[in-house]
Amino acid sequence: MTVTYEDVTSAAERIGGHVLRTPVLEISPGLFFKLEQLQHSGSFKVRGAFNRILSAGELPPSGVIAASGGNHGLAVAYAARALGVRAEIFVPEVTSPVKVAGLRRLGAEINQIGAIYSEAAEAAAKRAAETGALTVHAYDQPEVVVGQGTTGLELMAQTGGVDTVVVAVGGGGFAAGITVGAAALGGSGPRIVAVEPVLCPTLHEALRAGHPVSVQVSGVGADALGASRLGGVAFDVLSRANVQSVLVSDDAIVAARHTLWEEHRLATEHAGAAAYAALLSGAYVPADGERVAVVVCGSNTDPATLA
Repeated sequence: MTVTYEDVTSAAERIGGHVLRTPVLEISPGLFFKLEQLQHSGSFKVRGAFNRILSAGELPPSGVIAASGGNHGLAVAYAARALGVRAEIFVPEVTSPVKVAGLRRLGAEINQIGAIYSEAAEAAAKRAAETGALTVHAYDQPEVVVGQGTTGLELMAQTGGVDTVVVAVGGGGFAAGITVGAAALGGSGPRIVAVEPVLCPTLHEALRAGHPVSVQVSGVGADALGASRLGGVAFDVLSRANVQSVLVSDDAIVAARHTLWEEHRLATEHAGAAAYAALLSGAYVPADGERVAVVVCGSNTDPATLA
């Protein structure tokens, strides 16, 4: 399941007319925000969704199916509506009402099943076997990973290159895609700092074990970063790239989200603030002169909770 830089550039050509080239904001000298929370459907996930669907050729009458903590489902529903195909989305009970309401607005058929993402994913797999619908995995399909990797292509072009990219990790597809896509400007690419909540240590535990393992997930970021097992594609990419795994507390994530709103007027969900939490909390401390990009990855939240 190896993915390459050439796969990412092909994905960029395929989805270019369907996704936004999100802006980069230099908030201080050498510190950049890549604003993926401004992407269609409120997160980077739409990149992988479009690439998976458009790569599939002719779709079955039953359309597409996905399991999601919320953001991936919104992305698949958005892409399906744009392409005129049916979408059936499975989400767990932990999914926020804001995201469920968004799925309804996009016209998806919604099934809310299970306490956590893995239980919804099991139900979605069973349903896909029954209907023949095209499965669009949240993070563990090459087409999805390289679609997310187009973020890295854009980031490096927009900044002229950075030393480090700080990115949140759930199932690992986004970080893996960025690792591959950001290597475009020569060599091995920037350092990847992979940030997870302490209560969702999926990558951290996989790296420690030497292979993906199942972990317990909970906390403020669980609806978006609550994959209980790292994807195989992600492990292959991230373990070979020697990413730096960083854990942050829920308190640090809450504080970072508050700071993004109060100081920069960037509305994010908790998962969208996790990467920045690593910098604010000191979990990752850049060296003097280090050029760092933080990916702000999701905005599907209740605005009333930002103040």
